[in-house]
Amino acid sequence: MELVQSLIQGDRKALSRLVSLVESDPRKMIQIMREVFPHTGKALLIGITGPPGAGKSSLVDKLIQHFRKEKKEVGVIAIDPSSPFSGGAILGDRIRMQSHATDKGVFIRSLGSRGSHGGLSKATKEIVRLYDAAGFDVIIIETVGVGQTELDIMEIADTTLVVLVPESGDTVQTMKAGLMEIADIFVVNKADRDGAELLASELKEMIHFTAGGKGGWVQPVVLTKANVGEGINNVIREINENAKFRDRNSAELKRKGNIRRAELLEILLDEVRGKIESSSDSGDLKPYFDNVEKGERDPYSASIEVLSTGILAKVLNSET
Repeated sequence: MELVQSLIQGDRKALSRLVSLVESDPRKMIQIMREVFPHTGKALLIGITGPPGAGKSSLVDKLIQHFRKEKKEVGVIAIDPSSPFSGGAILGDRIRMQSHATDKGVFIRSLGSRGSHGGLSKATKEIVRLYDAAGFDVIIIETVGVGQTELDIMEIADTTLVVLVPESGDTVQTMKAGLMEIADIFVVNKADRDGAELLASELKEMIHFTAGGKGGWVQPVVLTKANVGEGINNVIREINENAKFRDRNSAELKRKGNIRRAELLEILLDEVRGKIESSSDSGDLKPYFDNVEKGERDPYSASIEVLSTGILAKVLNSET
């Protein structure tokens, strides 16, 4: 595919077009990613998450500045909340990070979460791989918020930063388990506010009681004032330390393998679901769906017949 070849050569217009294709057309996505995948695996992937107002975008802005000083090219994917009514998103990252708008070594793209439960857009993983193949040294994924459901970022990022502020105390209490699973590094931002030191102490206590933190990695707690760049060097140091830990940790290889296995299963299930939905409207499965919809038949006996008579195999082998 000509667009993919242009992408690999660093063409940013090709990257933009491929991101749009992957977002809008799941059928084309698989063909595109088959060509892109062999050119991935080189970039450092950093996830940034935390409650609204924690200063995630300010932190991302300062991280970009640091990596650019090191002559590294940086890609940013900012996931914005989609409207539950229109599906539209408040895509404000270019306003927040406008100081990098003219830097050819920085590429920023907004995605709407579109109701995805993990705080990420459905196509985030594929778009990260497009960035990777395009030659970015560092890819930063800033997510909608944080909570028990936002574990998706763990399956994409190498290192995940959970950004909190002194006012996050109640939030921490309600999602302790999720925080411990998500975070590789805790960042207490706006450290000049009352309660910052207390929050940092509470986090360290939580980490202590988890007996070794996350998979043997004891999550550090870093205080920052991201709006003025204070503490950013400490954040970078901990990101580098986490990378060293992952390189020598055999459990990390197993975790990555499990993620790849789950991804194959997800792709297959999406393909199967798409074919079934298509056939339910105008194909061999339509009579079954119609009968169940009218209440003339229960879904259990209908599913047993579909699975036992070979109809589903016929549907899956059909061209759609």
